[in-house]
Amino acid sequence: MGKFDIDDILNDLGVSGEGDGNGKRNRKQLPRPDQPGPIDEGGPARKLDPFAPPGSPRGPVNRHTIDKAEQAFSPLPAMPSGQRGFGLRDDAPTSADDPAVPIKPPEAPRATVGEALSNIYDPASEGHGELAHAPAELAAFLVNQGSITPAQATAAQQVVATSSGQNIADLLVEQGADEIKVYQGVAELADVPFERVDIDRGLDGGFDGTMLQRLTSDFCRNHLILPLRVVKSAPGVPGRVVVGATRPDDVFLLDEVRRRLGTASVKLVVVPPSDVKMAIELVGQQAVAEQQQQENLSEILSDVDEADVQVEKIRESQEVDLEAQAAESPVIRYVNYIIQTAVKEGASDIHIEPAEKKLKVRFRIDGVLFEMMHPPAGMSAAITSRLKIMGNLDISERRLPQDGRIRCVVGGRKLDLRMSTLPNTYGEKTVMRILDTKSINVELENLGFDPDTLSVWQKAIDEPHGIVLVTGPTGSGKTTTLYASLRQLDKNSMNISTVEDPVEYHLDGVTQTQMHDKIGMTFAKALKALLRQDPDVIMLGEIRDKETAETAVQAALTGHLVLSTLHTNDAPSSITRLVNIGLEPFLVGAAVRAVLAQRLVRRLCANCKVQEKPSEEFAEYLTMVGLSADTVWAGKGCNKCRNRGYTGRVGIYELLTVDDQLRDMIARNPNVAEFRRICIERGMVTLRADGMHKVAQGLTSVEEVIRATEANG
Repeated sequence: MGKFDIDDILNDLGVSGEGDGNGKRNRKQLPRPDQPGPIDEGGPARKLDPFAPPGSPRGPVNRHTIDKAEQAFSPLPAMPSGQRGFGLRDDAPTSADDPAVPIKPPEAPRATVGEALSNIYDPASEGHGELAHAPAELAAFLVNQGSITPAQATAAQQVVATSSGQNIADLLVEQGADEIKVYQGVAELADVPFERVDIDRGLDGGFDGTMLQRLTSDFCRNHLILPLRVVKSAPGVPGRVVVGATRPDDVFLLDEVRRRLGTASVKLVVVPPSDVKMAIELVGQQAVAEQQQQENLSEILSDVDEADVQVEKIRESQEVDLEAQAAESPVIRYVNYIIQTAVKEGASDIHIEPAEKKLKVRFRIDGVLFEMMHPPAGMSAAITSRLKIMGNLDISERRLPQDGRIRCVVGGRKLDLRMSTLPNTYGEKTVMRILDTKSINVELENLGFDPDTLSVWQKAIDEPHGIVLVTGPTGSGKTTTLYASLRQLDKNSMNISTVEDPVEYHLDGVTQTQMHDKIGMTFAKALKALLRQDPDVIMLGEIRDKETAETAVQAALTGHLVLSTLHTNDAPSSITRLVNIGLEPFLVGAAVRAVLAQRLVRRLCANCKVQEKPSEEFAEYLTMVGLSADTVWAGKGCNKCRNRGYTGRVGIYELLTVDDQLRDMIARNPNVAEFRRICIERGMVTLRADGMHKVAQGLTSVEEVIRATEANG
């Protein structure tokens, strides 16, 4: 095979070489193979001709344009496009660097899909979800708002600039900035509403426990997110989930929340991180408490015995037989424990309220409900059934309300528990009114009467005939006042009878009649029957209708003393109420002797009450009502009063006595406002005035008096 000159071949192909312009290359004499070749100054060492025959000296290579590609003279042949050379390493150049591929001008690098998304969301970075605006923008906004100082802003920006994954809002809070103001600024700058989580309400309205369970506590804790509630715009339309988050622009987190909750619509609000952490901690504490309570239930009840609360066997059909319940059980002991604790704390009512995942036991003490216990939720039905057995109710009926009565002995004291059940969403709510004979055996002198008011009231109940009324809302102590008044009367020389609904307390020497509407035993019918029993004093539980009122007036006008109650706000309103029922005004004026309106206010704790200087506005009000504005009594709170500042209650009273002049006015049927004004002008002491008098004595506080008499002005 003949020899060919590569330059000639290239010239024939129309490819010019780097020569002198006449088709001939300028060649220089190369040194011998055993001598090092010269190196051009300022350039790389010249490469030898790879096509020279073996053993012959190889001259320098003057490359053509096509030879300028990387690996132009590779010993391996060119590969087809898209294939790799056989035997090359994994990191060796692919066919894209093959000398057979023409050199193209360099193009601007194109970001792949993954690279484009990585600029938005980097799962490996803790700082994802940072505010879309720059940290400097948030810092400047908060400085303008006065929420942070310029020094705090500068320091936080420096940390963000030198550290990856840092949130400037968190850094500002760590530096001492007000968390609420910082995240209010975050919300305002992101145009998202700001909210606080109601930790006090917890799972009862502060946040949604069901959705929190679906998201899991770990997820919410790690991402500082909390489901708050579901808002429905219209009936039948799926609700919109309101979610609280600390980073309002983390769209990927919101997508994950939608997926986990299975909802299409999520409304985002900004909440402080501390609220989210407290809410999750609260859920954890409740879960731990319920678990511990479930595990240690036997230990909790170890000091409570079934004999501690002895249920008395009542005669006739109301008798409760506990022999079938002789075997000790945690449910029996727990019910006894609830009753024991309520009596010990001086409660007037026990509320047992089942919820979705918990069971609450609340006591009403001094007129205020306190949450006392959280039995395991699984005991709800068992506790209700036990109480139904004690009250002789139908255990199998859970769809209808039931009323019963439990008579028991606790600590040697005989108690009556008036029990009522009401079906609700998660079971049956049970409320028991504790009727303690000890609490009702209070003398008139100890109820809180002013000496002048007490003497006028005692004179009214000593009248041989007429109507004496006690008025006030439910729970204002009307029954206690009437029973204390009846005990002032001479039971040996007088025939005293009562008609009540129900008979709450039993009085010796008094004939007490239970009213039964279902069988037609109404107040009016019972009162007519009593009038044939030669009574001297009759006590009616309440005057509710025209028939009862007419019978009571007839009894009063025929020589009987009638004591009864009405539900009105003040004493003068009772007169107009009787007229509105249907009585003639002149009959009302002739029959009514006195009307006593009353309220119960909490008494300041004697152990922790102190005198303190009132505020300027408070002092002005005290001056207006005629009290000294220098100091005022207040309860600080101690262990004896459960840190409330109050223990026990005292009554405030408004007594109206009807004289001849008022009888003439009643006969003209005046309106309430005019009649009340005339009564005050004639010396009637109002409820608020009597309450302020007790404030001056240090018995109660101004706040309590205003709360109790708010409807009276």
